[in-house]
Amino acid sequence: MSDTATTMKYTTIKGIDRPVSRIAFGCMSTVPSQIYKGLADEEAAKTMHKAFDLGINFFDTARAYADGESERQLGLAVKGFRDEVVIASKPKAGDLSAAEIASECEQSLKDLGTDRIDLYQIHWPKRQVPLEETARAMEKLIEQGKVVAIGVCNFGPKDLDEWLGHASCATDQIAYNIIFRGCEFGLQQRCEKEGTGILCYSPLGQGMLAGRYATADEVPSGKARTRHFSTDRPEARHGEAGHEQLTFETIARIGAIAEGLGVPMGDLALAWLLHQPAVASVLVGASRPDQVERNVRAAEIELSAETLKALDETTSDIKDKLGDSLDMWQSPPRTR
Repeated sequence: MSDTATTMKYTTIKGIDRPVSRIAFGCMSTVPSQIYKGLADEEAAKTMHKAFDLGINFFDTARAYADGESERQLGLAVKGFRDEVVIASKPKAGDLSAAEIASECEQSLKDLGTDRIDLYQIHWPKRQVPLEETARAMEKLIEQGKVVAIGVCNFGPKDLDEWLGHASCATDQIAYNIIFRGCEFGLQQRCEKEGTGILCYSPLGQGMLAGRYATADEVPSGKARTRHFSTDRPEARHGEAGHEQLTFETIARIGAIAEGLGVPMGDLALAWLLHQPAVASVLVGASRPDQVERNVRAAEIELSAETLKALDETTSDIKDKLGDSLDMWQSPPRTR
């Protein structure tokens, strides 16, 4: 691997004609949230343009990201090359009734300034209306030409099986990283069998896998609320003991492997995901052009079978402790 490698790799997603980049741009990073400060339109566009210049053609957003601000910002940024990118978005998670799906899609199309959404995804499984109603409404959007392909987010094996009984499913977007491997207890195998691509969010564990924090106490409260952390942490709502010591011992071991390979730990964490079965693309946020450059490097890293085995063994304890839940934040999980 060259230190300056920036050659993007691509894959296919069912129903979408254009190949999609294996590193995707997560647009939650450009608007205000618990995690991000947000960017002015000009700064966001500059960062997204850098991503496009480096081969990233896959941009993921949602109506829930700053109440449509993320979609508006993305629409402005890609206005000059809309037909060269793949846009993924999601309706807000209300009751997900047929009427709500239709109205949410219309608002997203307006905010994005486009006539179609390439990949439209359910954000979380909801059970206020039958899942069949939601699925049929999503399929209708394809028939109307407003959506190209449909997917889901945070659906476990049972939820996914139910969905597939009613509609197609191009992708399942889930929290997946080297220290949060819940999908490997059944969902990953199901996706591989069905040809449903996994889209990975939180690939760097909200900065932990980039080496940003040396101890659990250094992680800010907005991020220290996952099941890795004690339930006593501010904003935590999972009610579990957490695994703070094991989490940071594991991160230290991953860091040692990265050092031995001569690559940054964050690059190694992203590359590891790209080597996992059924993974189509990894969603990485960025708030500056130079961050995009670092993210793109991971697509070039080829990991040996020996390295993959070492990483698997290094993270097996935290994998088993956190178990098969796909929900990083709540217990019991919101998905099955």
